[in-house]
Amino acid sequence: MPLRVAAASLAALPLAGCIPAGAPAISLFGAYFPSWLLCALIGILGAVLVRLVFIRVGIDDALPVRLPVYVCIAAAIGFAVSLLGFGR
Repeated sequence: MPLRVAAASLAALPLAGCIPAGAPAISLFGAYFPSWLLCALIGILGAVLVRLVFIRVGIDDALPVRLPVYVCIAAAIGFAVSLLGFGR
C-alpha cells in the first residue's frame, strides 16, 4: 500500500505547477481581452520602431531576409512584455 501511495505521488508531481488560475485578461472598454493580444500588438509596434531605427542607421539594407528577422524581433518583444508584465 505505501508503495502505491508513493507511486501515485511521484506520478502527480509534474502536475504541481498546473493551477486553475485562469488566463490573464485585461479589462478594456468593459470587455476582457486576453493578455497575449496586447503583448502581440506591442511586439508588432516595437518591431516597426526597430525597423525605422534600422533604416535610419542603414542596417536594414544589409539584412538578407528581412521578414523573418522582423518577425523574430516582434516575437521577442512580445514575449518580453508578457514575461515582465504578467510573469508568464
